[in-house]
Amino acid sequence: MRKIINDPGAFVDEVIEGLLLAHGGRLRAVDGDQRVLALTHRRPGTVGIVTGGGFGHLPLFLGYVGDGLCAAVAVGNVFSSPSADQMLAAIRAADSGSGVLCLYGNYGGDVLNFDLACDLAAAEGIQTSTVLGIDDVLSAPLERAASRRGVAGLTLAYKVAGAAAARGDGLGAVAAAAERAVRATGTAGVGLSPTILPEAGVPTFVLADGEMEIGIGIHGEPGRRRGPLLTADEITDGLVEPILHDRRIVAGDRVAVLVNGLGATPLEELYLIYRRVSQVLSTRGVVIERRFVGEYATSLEMAGASVSLMKLDDELITLLDAPASSPLVRFGG
Repeated sequence: MRKIINDPGAFVDEVIEGLLLAHGGRLRAVDGDQRVLALTHRRPGTVGIVTGGGFGHLPLFLGYVGDGLCAAVAVGNVFSSPSADQMLAAIRAADSGSGVLCLYGNYGGDVLNFDLACDLAAAEGIQTSTVLGIDDVLSAPLERAASRRGVAGLTLAYKVAGAAAARGDGLGAVAAAAERAVRATGTAGVGLSPTILPEAGVPTFVLADGEMEIGIGIHGEPGRRRGPLLTADEITDGLVEPILHDRRIVAGDRVAVLVNGLGATPLEELYLIYRRVSQVLSTRGVVIERRFVGEYATSLEMAGASVSLMKLDDELITLLDAPASSPLVRFGG
């Protein structure tokens, strides 16, 4: 294991300590718990958006606490769910009297603990609603879409829901906007090398030399197929085609494109992928209205990338274009 770390058991807390030292003007620990972070300042009376999940995916989860995005977050150990108590603390911190939307990926531990936290919040008089990210089209067939994993496409749902909350929409409308964003988005990814968990010191999966895995999850979950490493264009075709089919994106449709690096993929390679995405969509008569290229949801040092397509309408474009920023993420383009 070659990592720049101190004690592997202290990895998460030391990283968050560094984030707070760097960005303490915008983020604060809630009740002294560095695993629960909230905005230092936000407009009162607006719906709060809470997210959360395992650590190791920066900027995913805590990187989306920001203006026009989420109000609070709870994070667990690397690839492990935060506790229900931590999620409840995040919900309390995000509530300013207008209710809280819990928006996070569809993973068993997160769902279980967020459901419990929402029940506890209801007992305290805090109204909540839940929307799950389920954008990974290769993790389950369309007839079982509700069981799909939430991956990089979740970040577009943050943007849409955060904009709806910032303009003053009520909880029902903010949840509906998030649900529309989720339904409109599909993602597919490829893995080229594994993540090594700091405390374990061993790879989460093994690929042979010259091998890749299409559809791999951001925790190293099994993908759709393994095979020899293909060219950038061939890889991209294998990611874009299933999304187009699954989301029923056809000629004349407008889309947002998000090309996401998984942690160890150079930006140069991400732009190779975007180049091919643009070519494929142009050939199909699909119009790219907005584009995002960079690291939005990673998996420590995993090499690989994902492509997300969001099928747009005028309202989604308006919400995507609203101002938003966090210490770790800026949207634009």
